[in-house]
Amino acid sequence: MLLLRSLLFNLFLYAGIATVFLIALPALFLPPKITLLFGKFLGYYVIFIVRIFLNTRVEFKGTENIPKNEKYFVASAHQSMFETFALQSVLNYPVFILKKELLKIPLFGLYLKKIKSIEIIRDTTTKDNLNFFDRVANIIKNENRPLLIFPQGTRVMVDDRVPFKKGVGRIYETLNISCVPVALNSGKVWPKNGIIKYPGKITVSFLEPIKPGLNRNNFVKNLEMKIYNEIKNIS
Repeated sequence: MLLLRSLLFNLFLYAGIATVFLIALPALFLPPKITLLFGKFLGYYVIFIVRIFLNTRVEFKGTENIPKNEKYFVASAHQSMFETFALQSVLNYPVFILKKELLKIPLFGLYLKKIKSIEIIRDTTTKDNLNFFDRVANIIKNENRPLLIFPQGTRVMVDDRVPFKKGVGRIYETLNISCVPVALNSGKVWPKNGIIKYPGKITVSFLEPIKPGLNRNNFVKNLEMKIYNEIKNIS
């Protein structure tokens, strides 16, 4: 039964994504706000099929911690594809930081460019990477949208406690705005490896914002502690 549920889920997931991108093609020639609506729709769609095919309930906690009238950025734990989509249903059209290779994917890459995603070449020193933090600051300054980053750098297992990337501290220091930490346990239902998904409950917890003004190293330690402590509480 788990295998059948998982296969049906994967079928509807990828078929749904492909259908949305095909429907969204004309939006690539319209203002970015129109294109962004399709990302929000995909967020709701993924939550829906998780419920239907995996018998899994999704709970968003602490949404009152999301600032209403000020700029902020979000630093989220990363355990599966789930949060890449689902966070768009709650946040106001987030700006993604992503690896440059994703921009080369047909259609998907065009969509990512249209919504002003910020690319980075990982583990490499290039001219673009040297200007990376300036590009982040310029986009966030001119957009009424929060930045969304995954400070673990990649998807990890729900019990993994990998150190956060130091770059998140540099972003915090450069932007000089509040950071909303997000803890979650999506890896229990949707592990990063394999096709089998599991029934259960996914909790996404928005924690109290970390205000600007900390030393970047202290910020990273504080962020890491907050997220991992909350993951322990909800897992």
